[in-house]
Amino acid sequence: MAYKIIASQCTGCGACEFECPNEAISENENVFAIDPDKCTECEGYFDSPQCVSVCPVDETCVLL
Repeated sequence: MAYKIIASQCTGCGACEFECPNEAISENENVFAIDPDKCTECEGYFDSPQCVSVCPVDETCVLL
């Protein structure tokens, strides 16, 4: 599975982009998106998904 950023809730702060160990997060018109083919939910890197950990808006990053 992979995480997804809910575009309508994304503030465009960019905190998640640099925390992703798989470089799965990219910006498009001040909104960030996660490439599901690259997202591993941070398994093998961290105990919890870093996009969820650093996002200042609750429930912006959700598991598909």
